Amino acid sequence: MLRVGLTGGLGSGKTTAAKRFAELGADVISADEVGRALMQPGEPVFAKIVEQFGPAVVSADGTLDRAALSRVAFGEGRLEELNAIVHPATIARQEQIVAEIGDRKPDAVVVIESALIFETRYGGQEGWRLRFDRIILVRASEATRIARFIQRASGGKALTEAARMDLEAEARRRMAQQLDDDWKAAHSDYVLTNDGTTQELCAQVDALWLKLVEAARSKTA
Repeated sequence: MLRVGLTGGLGSGKTTAAKRFAELGADVISADEVGRALMQPGEPVFAKIVEQFGPAVVSADGTLDRAALSRVAFGEGRLEELNAIVHPATIARQEQIVAEIGDRKPDAVVVIESALIFETRYGGQEGWRLRFDRIILVRASEATRIARFIQRASGGKALTEAARMDLEAEARRRMAQQLDDDWKAAHSDYVLTNDGTTQELCAQVDALWLKLVEAARSKTA
């Protein structure tokens, strides 16, 4: 089994790359989806978040108000408090899923999509160096990433200049919480550049997939 970390900053296109890897046959695990499942009512992570951040982050239906939680975490400088609750549990669950896949398919290529592979402090003493056999970085220019964030956050609707500026400021706040792409590129095995079309990104993924399959087979042999 080959354990692959797929990372990239906000608006980089890592999720698009992850979808293509899944289409090609990879077992893809989304850190966001794992974390979201652990943040459901009744889960220990949910209880800890409410205890730490208060009832204001709970919606009327009893679930987490993720928008409110995001505003507090990013806007009030409390992101590390949130990470300290969510990251250890998310990583532990990821490791469990990876082990289960490995038991079923010894030659699997398992791709864990996560924005914070390098940034998190909760992956053990050696962190990402021990958790992954290969790391892929998806990167794009700052202007492209901000434009994608605004497009996604607005749902494609027309925005006032003030609203656009607010979203751009939010994008920059979030990007400031992540390591520089040049540093991450220097510590990655592969770098995919995503300033063009989806088709161009997928073509890079397709070419890389063959290398990952071969590496998985070689590791199993």
